[in-house]
Amino acid sequence: MPRINSPTELEELRKSILSKRDPDRPCIAICAGTSCLALGNDRVIGAFEEEIKKQSLEAKVDIRATGCHGFCEKGPNIVIYPEEICYMEVIPEGVSDIISQTVLGKKVIDRLIYTDPNTGEKAAHQSEIPFYKNQMRHLIGNNTKVDPKSIDDYLALGGYSALSKSLFEMTPEQVLEEIKKANLRGRGGGGFPTGLKWETARNAPGEKKYVIVNAHEGEPGAFMDRALFTGNPHSVLEGLIIGAYAIGSHQGFIYTRHDTPQLRNNIVVALTQAEGYGLLGENILGSGFNFNVEVHLDIGIFVSGESSALMRSIEGKTPEPRPKYIRTAVSGIWEKPSNLNNVETWANVPQIINNGSEWYTSIGTERSKGTKLISLSGNICNTGVVEVPMGTSLREIVYDIGGGIPNGKKLKAIHFGGPLGGSIPASLLDTPLDFDELAKLGAPMGAGGMLVMDEDTNMVDVARFFLNFLTDESCGKCVPCREGIRQMLKILTNITQGKGREGDVALLEELAEVAGNASLCALGRTSSNPLLSTLYYFRDEYEGIKENG
Repeated sequence: MPRINSPTELEELRKSILSKRDPDRPCIAICAGTSCLALGNDRVIGAFEEEIKKQSLEAKVDIRATGCHGFCEKGPNIVIYPEEICYMEVIPEGVSDIISQTVLGKKVIDRLIYTDPNTGEKAAHQSEIPFYKNQMRHLIGNNTKVDPKSIDDYLALGGYSALSKSLFEMTPEQVLEEIKKANLRGRGGGGFPTGLKWETARNAPGEKKYVIVNAHEGEPGAFMDRALFTGNPHSVLEGLIIGAYAIGSHQGFIYTRHDTPQLRNNIVVALTQAEGYGLLGENILGSGFNFNVEVHLDIGIFVSGESSALMRSIEGKTPEPRPKYIRTAVSGIWEKPSNLNNVETWANVPQIINNGSEWYTSIGTERSKGTKLISLSGNICNTGVVEVPMGTSLREIVYDIGGGIPNGKKLKAIHFGGPLGGSIPASLLDTPLDFDELAKLGAPMGAGGMLVMDEDTNMVDVARFFLNFLTDESCGKCVPCREGIRQMLKILTNITQGKGREGDVALLEELAEVAGNASLCALGRTSSNPLLSTLYYFRDEYEGIKENG
């Protein structure tokens, strides 16, 4: 692998890669995301390889095992380029027909294309399928075009051009200012302005600073970061290097789960390839800027994703949160300034640098800019990873993209933010996807897990499920969280079993207030969100259970 020593050499390499690729040559992009893996895509890939070899088409047809295509409900799915024909629920037995009829014969196989379950309408191309055509796939759209283990695929699409621009055409201060003008808000849940966080770390005293990718994503129902990072790791890595340059950091960390081997392997391959090309390590692109990255794995607990607990874990200590008297941007890992952003936040950075802050701020709402990745799951026809502009109504996500509620059921509620989020009723379906608007309703967006619930869902059981999860996942360091959540769960369980007593609901609200005000970290402070939101919007269900008991 030749080392690249200048922006000129980077562009020459890109041209060389493109010159060896025929845009008219058939390429079968097979989803190798987590969902499709579970549905047997390895057998589909094997069948394609066998059929291509059988027909001696190795020199005429390419196969690309890609990251998640997003439409998890219909996996395993494939895209055939250059026509961009989409086939759903592909099985090994159908591979020979795909090669003979579509790849060679240029005919669409009707039984394999998308069919709308409500109207019966069919669509053969991504741009025609409602799930895709109603999205704005700036971040995850390249997943179908990239083999995550091939840096050349990323370079062919313009990858690392933003890094080159940052290092040779912009000062660190100019990069920082561009991120601030873009008003990129952290996608990990808090929605804090990324540029201000970077600025705090940059201006903090001390020469040694750290930057971290939070790829933990431990909340139930959230899988968009995994889909993005596993499918296009260099998009995240490029953003991290640019951020390190702006902040003045020479050491980065990627913190992820120990139970995601595919993600971990793809990250390691990406780091090795980037270093081989001179895009990581010493004297990046001949700029004089040095930056190295290490991968750290969690020990399997939810609280590891909390910023200070995560940093303690990287230090080799028990991942317990610490008091936030001093921000981690000032005193984090080993008491050095440490900037933490999640996967999606880092992936936005190259787009902003390449296209400019004005382009970025043209997307979204007044206070929430850009697009947002959503993990769409629950009682909905089309589950998967969705990317839409901020400001898109929840109704559009549920019905235009998600295809509505299956089996003729009615929508009852939407839950955002996992165990630290909240539920809102169907009557608020026209609420825009916006950090501030959702937070006002008691359903903070969180990282972007969106759980759709139908009319048969018991909202008291929903609150109990999340409290049960948090009871197990509390680190136990502070009493309001450790005991408060446990007591809320005990009372809630009694209510669902018909053993509720007069005053239980008031006691739940009091416990929620104490835990929210006195807990050490966000896990305890927001643990009562599922309870309080369901009490506020679905109080009759609590009262009904109590009365029946």
